[in-house]
Amino acid sequence: MRRVIGMDLHRTFAEVVIWEEGRLRHHGRIDMTRTALEGFAKSLKPTDEVVIEATGNCMAVLRVLSPFVAQVIIANPLQVKAIAHAHVKTDKIDAGVLASLQAAGFLPSIWTPPPEVERMRRLVARRDQVVRHRTRIKNEVHSILHAHLIPRCPHADLFSRVGRAWLQRQPLPSDEILAIERHVRELDRLGEDLEVLDREIAQDALGDPAVKRLMTITGVNLTVAVGLIAAIGDIHRFSSPQKLVSYVGLNPRVRQSGLGLAQHGRISKAGRSHARAMLVEAAWAAAKSPGPLHAFFVRIRARRGHQVAAVAVARKLVTLCWHLLTKEADYLWARPALVATKVRAMELQAGRPARKGNKRGPAYSYNVKELRDREMKAAEQAERAYERFVAQWQPRPPKGKVRERLNPTRLE
Repeated sequence: MRRVIGMDLHRTFAEVVIWEEGRLRHHGRIDMTRTALEGFAKSLKPTDEVVIEATGNCMAVLRVLSPFVAQVIIANPLQVKAIAHAHVKTDKIDAGVLASLQAAGFLPSIWTPPPEVERMRRLVARRDQVVRHRTRIKNEVHSILHAHLIPRCPHADLFSRVGRAWLQRQPLPSDEILAIERHVRELDRLGEDLEVLDREIAQDALGDPAVKRLMTITGVNLTVAVGLIAAIGDIHRFSSPQKLVSYVGLNPRVRQSGLGLAQHGRISKAGRSHARAMLVEAAWAAAKSPGPLHAFFVRIRARRGHQVAAVAVARKLVTLCWHLLTKEADYLWARPALVATKVRAMELQAGRPARKGNKRGPAYSYNVKELRDREMKAAEQAERAYERFVAQWQPRPPKGKVRERLNPTRLE
């Protein structure tokens, strides 16, 4: 006999409703402690199905309940709300809705990452928090200087050795000097934490061929590659690159009704925000280097501006990542010496010993001007080939539009 247990999770308790033979039965509340959850799990049957919503503690609940039941399903709360909207909303009703949707086969569930992907996601999220905290502290120091009409620092980095020496010479009130010293000490402490996190991330990435494969793309470094792999998880759960683009929220909104034409708006931003932000950063880096991605950026920038072009390149990077991971192939226009330098930097970040005086390794090749210029010329040739291909491409006009509107000088 099939049973579905719906649980509405909170910080201190969980409301439980059981679906059985087409009827809902309120089980009561249980405490959100490991002991209470294990006691509740022992009362369940091995054939039971448990449904919970995606919350901050849902993965811990899944690990406790999984050994005692057939499966634990994590529901997407946004899609559940869209499917089963009710004017009367209580914890008991929410738990019953989860159980009823799963029993009917309409529950919108999410993918449950394996432990290694979950660990990578935690490391990436903690690194992002540290970086954001450091940026906030730097902005506070800059705001203090701005409030007292201190001119801009003549050095490239205000928080470098020469920048800090310049900062100490500025005429500021005693309380502001103490505040800056406190911020600088906090910045140093966060820098140490960042080094530890970077070392852990690099050590986990050393044995992952997918990370090295993504690093062959221009503009994608270790941080971006690991962040993307952590967000994607198993690439085979995305049947097409468009699915992956939607997952990271880079797909445009589309509105269409009746016989009217579809209206495309801004990107949905409905996916993983951290992965989307890293992709945009990688797009800006790729736009500054010669190659097909740079040509694509220039083409979009001429019509839509810098910001839209960067987002378009980020979307192109997502499509490129899908093809590289599914086909298990490196980027065709990769620069080998530059890729070797990225890999060597990852090894050093992971704590591998430095090889002083080694001028035969592939990473050293990037320091040879002749080889570096040769790779740059090859990338420029690929960029020109892309431009010639686009110049010959004539898009099909929309239905009902006159073909004479096409102008070869304005082709995409």
